[in-house]
Amino acid sequence: MTTLFDDLTIEAERDGVEQLVVGAVVESDGRVLLLRRPGDDFMGGIWELPSGKVETGENLDRALTREAEEETGLRVTGIGRYLDSFDYRSGSGKRSRQFNFAVECDAPEPVRLTEHDSYAWTALTGELPVTESVEHTLGVYRSIE
Repeated sequence: MTTLFDDLTIEAERDGVEQLVVGAVVESDGRVLLLRRPGDDFMGGIWELPSGKVETGENLDRALTREAEEETGLRVTGIGRYLDSFDYRSGSGKRSRQFNFAVECDAPEPVRLTEHDSYAWTALTGELPVTESVEHTLGVYRSIE
């Protein structure tokens, strides 16, 4: 029997996706955690969800926990709902698909950044400083919660 994680991976492979990426929506007190990419990085200066590449042989759920913990220093205690996915071209030109999930952490602080230059706990109201794809993901998150 396959899991949702397996089904998403199989579908991406069938669609010709070359790189799998996972993204985490972390919420605390009605705010979500956004990270800012360094200015000299691919898509420098944008705000994004904690996210990262799935390593070869790694399952989506394990990658999600690892990436969220590596990028924020927060301890993931659970994976909630699957929200959505979006496709994009990576900095190296690979067709990539980011799968986004709600993630629970044991505490909202301290956030320890390893790959980003800033973070913000952002209210899910008004205009958000994110790409259209991430804005859509947060809209889906808002409508479910």
